[in-house]
Amino acid sequence: MLTRRRFLASAAGAIAIAPQLGAAAARYDLVVKGGRVIDPASRVDRMADVGIEGGRIRAIEPSIAASDAAEVLDARGRIVAPGWIDIHVHVGAPDLTPAMLLRDGVTSMVDGGSAGADNIDALVRVAQAAPNRVRIFLNVARTGVTAGGELMDIAAADVDAAARAIERHHDWIVGVKVRLSQNVAGDHDLEAVRRARRAAGRLPVMLHVGQTFSPLPKILELLNPGDIVTHIYSPPPHSLLDDAGRVLPEVRAARARGVRFDVGNGRNGHITWPIVDAATKDGFWPDTISSDMTGPGRTFRVFNLATVVSKFLMLGLPLDRAIACVTRDAAPSVAAFRDLGTLEPGAPADLTVLELRDGDFEFVDNEDAKRKGRQMLATVAVVMNGRKAM
Repeated sequence: MLTRRRFLASAAGAIAIAPQLGAAAARYDLVVKGGRVIDPASRVDRMADVGIEGGRIRAIEPSIAASDAAEVLDARGRIVAPGWIDIHVHVGAPDLTPAMLLRDGVTSMVDGGSAGADNIDALVRVAQAAPNRVRIFLNVARTGVTAGGELMDIAAADVDAAARAIERHHDWIVGVKVRLSQNVAGDHDLEAVRRARRAAGRLPVMLHVGQTFSPLPKILELLNPGDIVTHIYSPPPHSLLDDAGRVLPEVRAARARGVRFDVGNGRNGHITWPIVDAATKDGFWPDTISSDMTGPGRTFRVFNLATVVSKFLMLGLPLDRAIACVTRDAAPSVAAFRDLGTLEPGAPADLTVLELRDGDFEFVDNEDAKRKGRQMLATVAVVMNGRKAM
């Protein structure tokens, strides 16, 4: 812990939180000082201090006096971003908790279909107890995710049961998830989407695509603006590319009418370098970057959201756009998150403080093909609701 004088004299680059003398007279509860503030929602990318009071962002200024802060978080040499939003995780099992993801810099997240109508209550309790913001996409299958494929029997997609679960937990369920790969849904993929859309009503539907029975254009026809297609860089059959390796016109048309396209890195069959290379060469970058994190993913192919974002830096996405994919552009995916993803004064004070490290870093796709990158993002501090959480 630092005194005000010691903070001012501390070596550049140290992350510390300093209680200030005379805190009762301070204008701010916390000042995050000296970082490179990147907030794509406000078009801010500059060295600045962030003043926080009452759990809200109050100011972004070139310099805020340490005497105006009850506490100071030294962010010199770091990036200060809005709290990261991961719209596709799986926190229904004990081997991955929301608290683990908070330490990774994820202040808000959406569980992507771990539970269905028959087992949703337990997942809601996880969300209610979480130290960060957790919302849920209800699996259209009553069972939630199952190893044998929860939609092989299409009767499991019970619209009435899903609608009742949504009504019972309307504060926590923010959409409906449907997994469409052939080993999950067989040849029922189009009917599964129809049922998911009926169950969701005005809420968004998230579609897990890749290796589906039906071609992607047929699936996209059934979607509404605001619906989300995750695993967009999945390999064939039925990827987002045509036979010439160009992005399908139906994919571009879906985006133009408001369908959103998400990474969903995951571990198996969801992202391969040749598909990403072809799609991004054709100008089709993701709207959002999500991890599809599970317990096993923390040590295999995914690791954390910062690693997934760093993959896209390696692939050529500019830093501000990559950060936008987990802040500004992720927030509109969920109604409950619409005021998040920004450091605009008045917004909830969620911040992710990062190092952008230079070196030689190895990244893998879902086939363990290796690529080398020169930069890696790493979370070094997190502020949640105006309080230091890590």
